[in-house]
Amino acid sequence: MAEKIKAHELRDKKKGELQSHINELKTELSSLRVAQVKAPNPSKLAKIRTVRRAIARALTVVNQTQKTSLRRFYQDKAANQVPLDLRVKKTRAIRRQLTKKQQNAVTLRTQKINKHFPQRVFAVKA
Repeated sequence: MAEKIKAHELRDKKKGELQSHINELKTELSSLRVAQVKAPNPSKLAKIRTVRRAIARALTVVNQTQKTSLRRFYQDKAANQVPLDLRVKKTRAIRRQLTKKQQNAVTLRTQKINKHFPQRVFAVKA
């Protein structure tokens, strides 16, 4: 069973098929572990690694597809309604930056000053 199935082939399968594939791999891994204890055969030891990797590959595909479908579900929601693990990561500093609207905000007093006392333009006489 432990032939290597590539991740792009796993992505074509449905969730139920992937779960059954993972269960088959897990039963194979347990039988390999029993065989390892009974008679330490070098070929069995190498096969354990490939089976473990195949399980990890299948679980990764399951988790990735689940996360993408959740992101699609929360796509139209407001930023504060999206779960933390689905939000855009960026960097900590960028996440804490002021928004453009906040950066360009001007107090009422400053608005009045700018309106009544605009920047003067002087022409230099040559």
